[in-house]
Amino acid sequence: MDPKVFDMKGADIAWCPGCGDFAILRTLKLALAELEIKPEDLVLVSGIGQAGKLPHYLKSNVFNGLHGRSLSPATAIKAVNPELTVIDVSGDGCMYGEGGNHFIHTIRRNPDITNIVHNNMVYGLTKGQASPTSQTHLKTPLQIEGVFLEPFNPLSVAIALDASFVARAFSGDIDQTKEILKKAIKHKGYALVDIFQPCITFNKINTYQWFKDNTYYLEDSHDPYDINKAFQRSKETDKFPLGIFYINPHKKSFEDNLTVYARDKSPLYQRKLDIQKLEALIDSKRRI
Repeated sequence: MDPKVFDMKGADIAWCPGCGDFAILRTLKLALAELEIKPEDLVLVSGIGQAGKLPHYLKSNVFNGLHGRSLSPATAIKAVNPELTVIDVSGDGCMYGEGGNHFIHTIRRNPDITNIVHNNMVYGLTKGQASPTSQTHLKTPLQIEGVFLEPFNPLSVAIALDASFVARAFSGDIDQTKEILKKAIKHKGYALVDIFQPCITFNKINTYQWFKDNTYYLEDSHDPYDINKAFQRSKETDKFPLGIFYINPHKKSFEDNLTVYARDKSPLYQRKLDIQKLEALIDSKRRI
């Protein structure tokens, strides 16, 4: 499939020239095209932030919601129509800060969605405050003496909660990131892909060169099915590993646990509504 089918003609892209978001957008289009996912079968869900603008620039169905709350509608959309490919797109602030509680409980539910997080280690939309993943000593307009809090480690948290797919990528490596995204989208269950990407305007420390110098790819010998080894690798911070850290192929998805799909796998919107049963249900509630 030609990735141009996902192009939004005439869209005014409101990202700074050189932003890592451009590469993520391009890479996602390539991954979707190679998987032959049609725009009409795709739903992109996002919250607020520069990363949250990505669905505006890719032709598909879109739900743009509240800051940090995108995972809830993404879970609901997939539950109502499991035939859709649902991808949640967010930033490190929106997902791990405002949305931290939703992040944790979505992992517990294990819906069959892909969660792409643009991680630039700063709040890019609101002019450069420290985010949950900002590195210590980073100076910002708000943290003028430097960040002193320990950075939030989303991969360690996800693996500790037995998320069914956990990976990290770098926007500057399009081919490698594309392959990681393809495997995440094909995975049955919740898939986290944390993508390092520079904010060239507000983060002058974690640049393209910094990510090149401070990352490396997991060895072919790494066993992604070993949760203990995956957790230990996720804690490495002298240099950050990239690749697929952990996979649990045995967890049932949220949709597979719903009794509404126990006998009938068809999406809810395709089912015939029994008006008499609905009216009886409404009447029974009125009498309470």
